[in-house]
Amino acid sequence: MKRSFDIDRNMATQQPLFEDAFVRFPSTRYQGSKAKIVEWIIENIREFEFSNCLDAFGGTGVVGYHLKKEGKCVTYNDLLKFNYYFGLSLIENNETILEKNEIDFILSYHPQRKYPTFVQDNFSDIYFNDEENVWIDKIIANLKEFEDPYKFATGFFALCQACIIKRPYNLFHRKNLYIRNSEVERSFGNKTTWDKPFDFWFVNFVNEANKAVFDNGKNNKSLNLNILEVPTDFDLVYIDTPYISKRGVAVDYYGFYHFLEGLTIYDSWGKNIDYKSKHRRLKMRPNEWTNRKEIYSAFDNLFYRFKDSILVVSYRSDGIPSENELETIMKKYKRNVRIERFGNYKYVLSKNEKSQEILLIGF
Repeated sequence: MKRSFDIDRNMATQQPLFEDAFVRFPSTRYQGSKAKIVEWIIENIREFEFSNCLDAFGGTGVVGYHLKKEGKCVTYNDLLKFNYYFGLSLIENNETILEKNEIDFILSYHPQRKYPTFVQDNFSDIYFNDEENVWIDKIIANLKEFEDPYKFATGFFALCQACIIKRPYNLFHRKNLYIRNSEVERSFGNKTTWDKPFDFWFVNFVNEANKAVFDNGKNNKSLNLNILEVPTDFDLVYIDTPYISKRGVAVDYYGFYHFLEGLTIYDSWGKNIDYKSKHRRLKMRPNEWTNRKEIYSAFDNLFYRFKDSILVVSYRSDGIPSENELETIMKKYKRNVRIERFGNYKYVLSKNEKSQEILLIGF
């Protein structure tokens, strides 16, 4: 199996920021990531005998990746296309990495080709400065030259993570480049992180992705489907849906990361932008998982579809539906339902001190 641990492009004397043990999931600042509690999740399902499993709302892929490390045959799924590439690079991919010369190609300007300017033309003074917008247009164009889907996916993963880490709040929910540029005292954020060049972060995240690649001997897959279109032949299904707080406020990943999703449809991006929005978001689309009136039936349909599998649901104790309501829905299809509690684990931007991270396990 091909591996590389010293790719640095000679771009600086600095070593990659994140160095750790062999075969480790890459770092991420993705909203709602289960990276800090994934070991607790895995520990609570080890008692069950299962060989093939579905990470149904995969997100970063951290749970699916750890299930792959457990030797399971993993199918990763996410409705967002940029997340699908994360799953392709880190879960389906068993051996392919980006070599140093390929990283050089991606980061270089090639004078013989005409580069597009979509990000420059449409996102000036919104998320990144002008030089950085030129960089993004260049990188996505160079990545399109790769025919190998895993090489493209790894490069795209690194591009997305570089974009996330250079954003205030690590989101694309508002036009706020001024936060980075203002010369003021800060109570949050990391100006040192923001000011590091995109090249540095891209190489850093390629290194992390390369080190994460391994073959567990299984035919793992990454899908980009509505969850009700995914096959049902799984021993265990892990579910981590978007979360609606008790106040009815939904975590809208499509809205938070629309810029990254736009990169996946670069050539038709302009047709899908809501130009009435200051931050150039994508046109809104219906989503039952962020609609407080539809989410009850969404869970019911989901549990019914996978009723023959072990169901494992990551949830917050104060969400909509409530913990008791969700347990009641699951009991329609599972004889045994168990609830495990992690405690007062709080996400970075959350102000709710009382909400608990829980697992509902139906078997």
